[in-house]
Amino acid sequence: MKKKMFLFAAMFLMLVMVAGCAPGEVTQVQIPSVSMELSVPGPNPLANTTDANGRVAGVLVGIWHGIISPVTMVLSFVNPELQMYEVYNDGSQYNFGFLLGAAIIFVLLGVLGARRR
Repeated sequence: MKKKMFLFAAMFLMLVMVAGCAPGEVTQVQIPSVSMELSVPGPNPLANTTDANGRVAGVLVGIWHGIISPVTMVLSFVNPELQMYEVYNDGSQYNFGFLLGAAIIFVLLGVLGARRR
């Protein structure tokens, strides 16, 4: 019961902090001995524009990028030109696909990890 209450309180606090932020605006949060600057991502000026090959990433590309996101995150530390996220995308559909792909891979990793125990 305590764990559920803690998770609920943490989610509520996170939602309140995000609601206080606006794109491009920094909100200062002062907690005793901790100071944080919070902001939400701003708009993507390259959304709905084509890349050099004339392509725009859609929902299926978003799913794929979400699935390979753990690998691309690790590789981006070695190669700074490699990014996890395609900026030339079609907006909310790509975002949904990316989130869905990331959820799929982490659920699969969790299921496989639980079977080994």
